[in-house]
Amino acid sequence: MSAGEMSLTATIDRPRTARRNARRLRLALVGFVLPVGLGALWELAVHAGLSNGRLVPPPSVIFTTLWELARTGELWVHTKATVARVAAGFVLGVAAGTLFGALTGYSNFSRRILDPTLQALRSIPSIAWVPLFILWFGIFEESKVALIAVGVFFPVYLGVMEAILTVDRKIVEVGRAFRLSGPALVRRILLPAVLPSYIVSLRSGLGLGWMFVVAAELLGASEGLGFLLIDGQQLGKPAQIVAAIVAFAVIGKVTDWLIEISAAPLLRWQDAYGREAREA
Repeated sequence: MSAGEMSLTATIDRPRTARRNARRLRLALVGFVLPVGLGALWELAVHAGLSNGRLVPPPSVIFTTLWELARTGELWVHTKATVARVAAGFVLGVAAGTLFGALTGYSNFSRRILDPTLQALRSIPSIAWVPLFILWFGIFEESKVALIAVGVFFPVYLGVMEAILTVDRKIVEVGRAFRLSGPALVRRILLPAVLPSYIVSLRSGLGLGWMFVVAAELLGASEGLGFLLIDGQQLGKPAQIVAAIVAFAVIGKVTDWLIEISAAPLLRWQDAYGREAREA
């Protein structure tokens, strides 16, 4: 292809790309319709006197509280502490979940030995780990990170194991027919087949990490969004409680979106309906 043809192709594709990006932006904004609409209705209900808004503050009060927390720097201190804990727990949980999931998925012997015990541990409520982790690690950061890692571990472990077990036998046999074995079979066949489910398990694990951090910050924390929740409850500040919940929702959505866009280039090979609908 000559330089002129390449330039012409780029010129033709540029408006098409701009239209596609504009459409994606419009579709993304549609997601704000429900929360904004519900918030506006509640604001109107409070102003109309249908509720005093004391236990469930209207959006104007919540955003005023968030603004004050941000202005004083308190919001950033608590957000930084919570994000650091979730990040550390997420890394540990993903590493352990991926390792054990791959081991039990690839090896029948390992699955028979490990999976029954891990499935039993998966049924234990998160709060049940709190006293044990306090005894082991004290009320310091280690106990909080360990609790978050437990929450992240199980969806990643289960997702990886099930993804490997459900790989189409035919594509594995095709790989072996081409004399792929060991690392080559994993890299060329198993990894691409497992990757979509793995990304989903990462997103599920991250969601549980954000849930477990609240329980973790009950362990004597003096900083964190979970601390803001407890502080608001003890001092009778519903606006602070809801403001912390909003902060959790926003940060959780942003981190989930980061995983989604980071994984998108790795999944371009998929010819799936969901991908087409997402890019429409």
